[in-house]
Amino acid sequence: MAEAQVHHVVGDDRGWELASDIASWAAGRSFVVGDFLWFAYSSGLDEDKIVELKSKDEFESCDLSKPIKIYDNGLDKISLEEEGIRYFASTNSESCKKGLKLPVEIKSKSTAVIQSSTSSWNSVLAQEPTAPSSSTKICGPTFMIIATIIFYYMGI
Repeated sequence: MAEAQVHHVVGDDRGWELASDIASWAAGRSFVVGDFLWFAYSSGLDEDKIVELKSKDEFESCDLSKPIKIYDNGLDKISLEEEGIRYFASTNSESCKKGLKLPVEIKSKSTAVIQSSTSSWNSVLAQEPTAPSSSTKICGPTFMIIATIIFYYMGI
């Protein structure tokens, strides 16, 4: 039986923007080899595109001078192909310093299965749903496009 791949839309319906509180979005999420990250943002802006950095030091200091890769399509799909930590940040150093950055610890499938079988669903069930913000930049039509693309790639 094939294992399901998870498609993580970074920042959920807000996408990649400072107001999304990327750190809170990432808290408690598990990223596994074979999963995908989707970054959605306005490709017309010169500032908050995505850069992938090589080291934790570059990430923590927001040193954007030697990126591994720059993503600038507005909707970027990134495959998580091997275990380890990958570092993503805004191409705008000020936004990076204010928290628009994402460290992704990618675990093996076997590690994730062990952890998920021992974790409790109570914390998930106890969370209250949150109402969408009126300042959401990625609204209905854009979200539907993103969802359609994701479902297409998932084969649903």
